[in-house]
Amino acid sequence: MITVSKDKTKLDVPFIQNFLKNIYWAAGRTIEEVQTTIDASVCFGIYLNGKQIGFARVITDYVVFGYVMDVFITKEHRGKGYSSILIENMMNEPVLKNIQIWRLATTDAHFLYRKFGFTALEHPEKLMEKKL
Repeated sequence: MITVSKDKTKLDVPFIQNFLKNIYWAAGRTIEEVQTTIDASVCFGIYLNGKQIGFARVITDYVVFGYVMDVFITKEHRGKGYSSILIENMMNEPVLKNIQIWRLATTDAHFLYRKFGFTALEHPEKLMEKKL
């Protein structure tokens, strides 16, 4: 049975950190850093028969802006529609219903996010960033 929960007490933080530390967008992230990101975000765990198999989080002000981050399903559970279930639950979460602008960055999952209305940026030339 698949369940999705935003209850942070159910999250397996070592599991999340172990996945993220080896993935291109979060390589080297420590468990302390993962915990800090969890504390500062609306988080979603996806569970198969009670065992966590994926994760996603949203950074938001609950009205104007929401940024989707750290979305993953473990390799052995991909291709079964679980990422769509996770994103659908996230997008339908009542505390996030008033967000006017959603953004995310992806290298290889455009097909997934398009199903939920995400498109290329209308004016990418307006965005800036600063990296440490």
